[in-house]
Order: sequence, then C-alpha cells, then structure tokens
Amino acid sequence: MNSEDKSGRARRVLLAAVRGLVLSLITLPFGVAFLVLTLLSLALIPLGIGLVTTPAVLTGLRALADTRRRLAAEWCGVQIRAAYRPIPRGTKPWTRTFTMLGDPQTWRDVRWLPVDITAGFVTALLPALLLLYPLEGLMLPAGLWRAYAHGGTYWYAFVPVTGEASALGAGALALVLLAVSRRVVPRLLATHFRLTRAMLGNENGELAERVRVLTETRRDAVDTSAAELRRIERDLHDGAQARLVAMGMDLGTVEMLLDKDPAQARTLLAQARHNSAKALEELRDLVRGIHPPVLAERGLGDAVRALALRLPLPTEVTVEQTGRADAPVESAAYFAVSEVLTNAVKHSGADRIWVDLHHAEGRLRITVTDNGRGGAAIGAGTGLAGVERRLGTFDGILAVSSPAGGPTMVTMEIPCVSS
Repeated sequence: MNSEDKSGRARRVLLAAVRGLVLSLITLPFGVAFLVLTLLSLALIPLGIGLVTTPAVLTGLRALADTRRRLAAEWCGVQIRAAYRPIPRGTKPWTRTFTMLGDPQTWRDVRWLPVDITAGFVTALLPALLLLYPLEGLMLPAGLWRAYAHGGTYWYAFVPVTGEASALGAGALALVLLAVSRRVVPRLLATHFRLTRAMLGNENGELAERVRVLTETRRDAVDTSAAELRRIERDLHDGAQARLVAMGMDLGTVEMLLDKDPAQARTLLAQARHNSAKALEELRDLVRGIHPPVLAERGLGDAVRALALRLPLPTEVTVEQTGRADAPVESAAYFAVSEVLTNAVKHSGADRIWVDLHHAEGRLRITVTDNGRGGAAIGAGTGLAGVERRLGTFDGILAVSSPAGGPTMVTMEIPCVSS
C-alpha cells in the first residue's frame, strides 16, 4: 500500500471517528428530548392540549429522522427509505394529529427513539472510543503511566501498568488496537446507520404506500374519465344535437313552404345551412377535445404548437424531443398543457407565455411560464389540482412556482420512454 492510500485510509478512519462522536453528542440529548415531548404530548391528547402540540412534535421528530436518513446516505451510503402519508393542505389541528398518528411510519419513528438513545448512542460513540483508547496506550510509555501509578496499579485493557516495562507492553497492545481500529471504526459507523435503518426503514411500508397511491390515482383516473364522458354527452346534447334538431325542423318547414312561399323557404334553407356548418364545427371541436388529430398524426410537439396558435396571447414553444412517447402519455401531457395554458390566459394577466418541452433521461418535462401577476397555487380553484391528478395516473408530478408579482412557472414531469 503506497503512502497516499495509507493517508487516505487514515483520513477516513479519523473522519468516521469524528462523525461518530458528533452523532453521539446529538443523539442522546435530541433523542431524549423528543421521546419525552412525544410521550407527554400523546398523554395530553385526551385533555385537548395534545391535539395542538402533537403535530408540531411529530413534525420535529420527522425532521430528526429525515436528517439521520440523509446522513446515513451521505456518510456511509446506507439508504433508509421513508413512506410518510401525505397530509392534506389546510387541515385542522385535530385532523393533522389523527392523520399523523394513523401513519405507520410515525410509530416507526417513535419506536426508533429509545433504541437510538441506547444502542444507537453506543454504536455512534464506539468509533471515537476505539480511536482515542489506543492513543492513550501509546502515551503510557512516554511517561503517562507515572500519573496513573500514584493510585496503585492502572489497568490498560488486560495489562496491569506498574512501571516502564509494563507501560511498554501497554503501548504494544495499543499498537495492535490501533491497527484493528483502522479497519473497525468505519464499519462501526455503518453499523450505527444499519441499526437506524432496521428501525426506521420499511420496504413493506413503502410498498403499501405505493399501492395506496396507485389506488388513489386509479380512482382519480376513473373519476376523470366519467367526468369527460359527461362533458361529451352535455356538449353533444346542448350543441350539435340541438342544431341538428333545429335543422330538421327547418327542413320540414321548408318542405311545406316550398310551393306556398318560396322566399321564406329560401330563408329557412339558408338558416339550415348555417346550422349544419355550426354543428359540423362543434363536432370538430368536440373531436379535438377528445383526441386532437394533430396529436395522433404528428405528435406532442406539433400538437402543443397548434394549441399555442389558437391562444389569444403570443406563445413561444420550444420542443427538444426525439421520437414519441406512448399515446396515453402524450394525451395526458397534451391536455395537462392545455389546462395550464387556459389558466394562464384566464387568470394570470400575462401578455406572453413560453412553453418548453423536452425528453431526457426517461422523463418528459414540460415547463409553462408566463409573465403575469403570479399567486397561482395547486388547489386554489384554477384547475391545477386536476392537472396534478391527471399526471399522477402516470406517476407524473406537478410543481408550481408563482411568487406574488410573478412570473409563474408550472413544471410537469412524466416518466416515459421515447420510441
């Protein structure tokens, strides 16, 4: 092993010991504090006080657990997955309390605390002790044994130190312990995080959470499909169907007036022709709303460009995409963009819109930006919640950045492959 490898290992050992010492200094006070606060807050729930304090305490406990998960990944590469159930925005304190208490991950966090302040504290402190203890043994032959010998025999591990000769023996043992600690110290720190993973991590819980999310998105997809069918039925009944009925009545009247009043018959024929043209236009709009022909024929990029051309605001579209995604994904992305653009036109007060669409690393990413007044939010009655549900059916996500005064940036991502 060359000098660089030796120095690199020495640095890793020293870093692991320092990190373990820092963890041990944080683990005990924070763990005890949160354990006491959690138990006290739960005990006060029947009195009503705990309904207010429990969400704050459990939120702090989640932050502590998330910090330990992050350190485990960064320091030792130990991945600890969490599966917290989402808490609806704007819920009342008691709703937040019982939602958090009904989350299995919350109880894993609580059970982790007593283990962390006992076994977790020991496994975090051991790396520092295993490094410092050999250093003490190496100092014994240098004269430190004299300071310890005044009180009688000083035991260094299993070596009784009574003089210089026994101090040299303790120093030799310290060298052995130092050599062992070089290999053991990093592993002990990883052991601490594996213990944490055993208490906090739960692959089955993650799978259950995944099933729950898929169940919700499936229900949302069914509800969306049912609403879409009702919209189509309503549009047909109130639009094209009504015009076709009126056209049939006009043609019946024309048939009766053809010989008696040709001028009136021609007027009714012109009206029937107008109604037929309007009915055809409404049917085309309806078909475009179900699945635009340009989307099926030319793909998502050209469909979004065609959508932008129909907007009353100047809209710049940038497309960086090779190939095409699956048809359901393209359809979901198209209608999501359509809804976001409609929101921008109606509510933003913008005078310009930018759409950026590109596919990379197995994800379709679409960003819609406007220079309006800002203030957009999911669930604020602007239809963004529906867009989020539509994307969620395909494991997509929606992010909104809309500070007061603008600009507003809506980002949509859908995992997909391009063919």
